[in-house]
Amino acid sequence: MFDRPTAEANPSKRFGRKQAQTIMTRASHRKPFARLEWDRSSDAKLKPAELQLWSEAFPQPKQTNTAIQSRLIHGENASVMTALLDEFEGQIDLIYADPPFLTGKAYRARIGQGEDSRAPKSWRTTQGFHDNWSDGAAYLDMLFPRLQLMHNLLSESGTLYLHLDWHASAYARVLMDEIFGPDRLINEIVWVYHGPSPIRSAFNRKHDTILAYSKSKEYTFNADDVRVAYNPSTIKTFESSSRAGFGKQPDLERGKVPEDWWYFPVVARLHKERTGYPTQKPEALLERIILASSNPGDLVADFFSGSGTSVSVAARLKRRWLACDPAPTAFTTTYRRLLMTPGVGPFTLWKTADTQDEPTLDLEVQITTNEAQVEARIETISSRDSAELQFPEDLVLWEVDWLHENEIFQSQTQALRTWRSDEISLQLQHQYSSAGVYKLRIRAFDSLGRYGLFSYKVQIKQ
Repeated sequence: MFDRPTAEANPSKRFGRKQAQTIMTRASHRKPFARLEWDRSSDAKLKPAELQLWSEAFPQPKQTNTAIQSRLIHGENASVMTALLDEFEGQIDLIYADPPFLTGKAYRARIGQGEDSRAPKSWRTTQGFHDNWSDGAAYLDMLFPRLQLMHNLLSESGTLYLHLDWHASAYARVLMDEIFGPDRLINEIVWVYHGPSPIRSAFNRKHDTILAYSKSKEYTFNADDVRVAYNPSTIKTFESSSRAGFGKQPDLERGKVPEDWWYFPVVARLHKERTGYPTQKPEALLERIILASSNPGDLVADFFSGSGTSVSVAARLKRRWLACDPAPTAFTTTYRRLLMTPGVGPFTLWKTADTQDEPTLDLEVQITTNEAQVEARIETISSRDSAELQFPEDLVLWEVDWLHENEIFQSQTQALRTWRSDEISLQLQHQYSSAGVYKLRIRAFDSLGRYGLFSYKVQIKQ
């Protein structure tokens, strides 16, 4: 049996009496027929992270900070979620969770040119994320409190999609029944894909499992938004005989709601979406989830954001979003990807006290003025540590705050390298509207997620 956290055992200590009664009523309907036992580590109370606003990003011209509704957070997700409870408890409409799978592996991210070549010797890699655990109990110690936090953050009509595979999905199903209640399971979805496999002693393992649980019976599910075409053979059968389908003729033009097994190709080596970040998921998979379980303007969150697929799709579909990851490469990859997303709105970047690191890149920048027009050109970047850096190959993103006034960097113009191109502009320009002395600040990122800053004052005479 689980040792329940204090807030679960006595919600009135944390919530008001009315809300506590709602929680206890919901809990009274939970009837899990099995519970998972393991050698738990000490139930240390999770401490909230100290979240610090780092910068604001304006990917489109003439965007202002009054419209900011989304956040990218660099930090450890348990402490970040704990900190977000004060503002977002019961407010998130959809959470997609793609945690480590209990594979026992350490994953590397491919970076730089040649990432998509067939020759592994040409690949340059850096740390992605670890999926190594001392044992299964350590993994469950990680997963269980995070699922509880996600449950608390979900709105009453919210849904959590938990993405795992054969290593841990059976254990997670029991945990989710314990937290949500078995009657809150919407679907056990199977994502099917193809790919090479060295297995010769069993059937090739080519599917993942996605568990969809709702916070309550009143959850969002937009069936019409995810309909797909009928198979041509099915259409032919119904068109040829009025007796097909037990006499019931479906709306063949409208299509059908998909089954609970989905085929989407993986993001392969030469796929246009590929970022080089490990275990990246296809956009089509996330698009179906987001369309089905949220509406435009809803809040979508991913606290294991990795390459940023979920929030990139959410932004494209006009949802608000929250993303979190502790890895510098994941944070930078997601940031780049969001800046490339068509129609993305302004958003903020946050760091925790643990990830608020100092710049480790030095920038050499040439500034030229021509009346009210200013041009910034990056001449080179160099590293203060021992890690290898190649210029301009390792420059993946740089941006300018042309009106820098305080410690909060405002990214007003950006140049970035796409994953399918070797090119990045080394010049950015800005036209000032009036005379004065302006401070501009430049920030650049390399392929390892490191960054550097450069500041300069310009005088505009008119």
